[in-house]
Amino acid sequence: MALIEFRPLGVSVEVPHGSSLLDAARRARVRLEAPCNGGGTCGKCRVRLDPASRPRARIIGRHELSAADLESGWILLCNTLVEGDLTVDLPGGSERGLRILEDGRSAELPLAPWLTKRYDPTWRRTDLVGGGRLLGSEDGDTAARSWGVAVDIGTTTLVVSLIDLCTGSAAGSASALNPQAVHAQDVLSRVHLGSTAPGLETLHGELMAEIDRLIGVLTTEARVPRRRIYEVVVAGNTCMLHLAARVSPEPLGRYPYTPTLSGDEYLPAAALGLRVSRHGQVYFPPIVSGFVGADISAGILSTGLATAAGLILFVDIGTNGEMVLARDGVLQATSTAAGPAFEGMNIACGMRAARGAIERCAIVDGEVVLTTIEDAEPVGLCGSGLLDAVAALVTHGVIEGSGRFTRNPGSLPPGLRERLNRRDDKPVFQLAGQVYLTQRDIRQVQLAKAAVRAGIDTLLKRNGLEAQTVDRALIAGSFGYHLSTRSLVDIGLFPAAFDGKVEYVGNTARTGAETLLTNGAARGTLAAQVARVESVELANDPQFSDGFIAAMAFPAPRPDDLAGGLPTEQSLSLSLSLS
Repeated sequence: MALIEFRPLGVSVEVPHGSSLLDAARRARVRLEAPCNGGGTCGKCRVRLDPASRPRARIIGRHELSAADLESGWILLCNTLVEGDLTVDLPGGSERGLRILEDGRSAELPLAPWLTKRYDPTWRRTDLVGGGRLLGSEDGDTAARSWGVAVDIGTTTLVVSLIDLCTGSAAGSASALNPQAVHAQDVLSRVHLGSTAPGLETLHGELMAEIDRLIGVLTTEARVPRRRIYEVVVAGNTCMLHLAARVSPEPLGRYPYTPTLSGDEYLPAAALGLRVSRHGQVYFPPIVSGFVGADISAGILSTGLATAAGLILFVDIGTNGEMVLARDGVLQATSTAAGPAFEGMNIACGMRAARGAIERCAIVDGEVVLTTIEDAEPVGLCGSGLLDAVAALVTHGVIEGSGRFTRNPGSLPPGLRERLNRRDDKPVFQLAGQVYLTQRDIRQVQLAKAAVRAGIDTLLKRNGLEAQTVDRALIAGSFGYHLSTRSLVDIGLFPAAFDGKVEYVGNTARTGAETLLTNGAARGTLAAQVARVESVELANDPQFSDGFIAAMAFPAPRPDDLAGGLPTEQSLSLSLSLS
């Protein structure tokens, strides 16, 4: 056996000789990105070996490191085999200062929980009643002590809040990365892994263990006994709910992508591994389709889409671009595969929104102006910074409409021209220090934004509508909350007609789950609303295919773009959080 030490975490693990360092990191529960799941193609599991350790490590296969990187001791965990004791130095800023959005718009409904308590003085017991059905009884009068938990299960992050069901108030919230990302980065990868019995057990077990840990953090802080938590409401995309319920997501990986779990149902909390009341229940909200899940259903509830007047587009931008078009309460929903670029993955210097990540980028008087999380030295580029940077470079001619770096660098101001360099004989734009944008990064942004834009355009065209007829565009989710409208329009992810109509509604998955906790009648209402939603499949729609190709190009700069300037005060005050 070999001992592997991960610095500066102070974490060590023993593994057999011949193991990959990526497997060692996973055993030690060290969270480093591996979007390619060990294929050696993404370069995200990059670490540095202590010089004394190098003779005891063997690098195999293909990799995404330059000769200079290898000479400096950089390696990829996935293609490095253990041949003895090793000391590994993790890159700076990996998870420190990680920001996860917890707040969002919520529905204003009266306090009327699904679960209630009734004290019986004759028998000196308290009956637990859920939806009019007796769930069990407790000794003594515990009617004034009743708690619930709302959980937003994102592909990338988890947010858990503790709610007093007697008052409707929140005692606190906690968040963390979704541990499943260690094994599979995106939804399709988790569908594939979760389709096997061992994979399903791993993904389910690690997810519920982390949710249970967060519940423990909250109950300790609020001094609430776990046995007084009687209900947990979980909102998440369709795959996440299947994995939470320990139901195979295999049907989501093949046409017609019909989910096994349809939602609006209950499972015992104990059976799912949550340490709450022995009578505790877990509620799964209704699901729209295989790729439009209960996170979007919760968003419909939080924003009142099913009862709102006018033409409203609701968009949750992330690894999947899920969207709902509401026409005076008539709803259509769809989803597009945007991929992980918006979360900083599959980007050469991409990272999550943690300390040192570039979160804002602007060009002012021909010079690049950057803002980083916690004002730290730049160590990478998170999603909002990526979109800002690409938008700024497009509007100032560094990136052409096709997505190529300009073939006429001489026309650029000196401050921009000198940043156009070459790395491994390929063009890059140097943002700061060792943080840069590659041609491949720009292509990843094009693919992601084209998928979302084509979904928007297809929904509108199916209904004979134009972008200018949309009254409001609601952006939900952690990633979208901190994007500037200007960048969204400048890269063409949103039509120019949406400028001035965008509203940021935040983490409506969490707030929707909280509403379902505090108002039992909302469950039946939402189930009826979701049943009426028309699910639109884009895969075989020629309008979507044509729209995707058209949306790959960046739009021509607007007349005011070249004037430069920093983003709005609102956008500067915001920072990217992930869900």
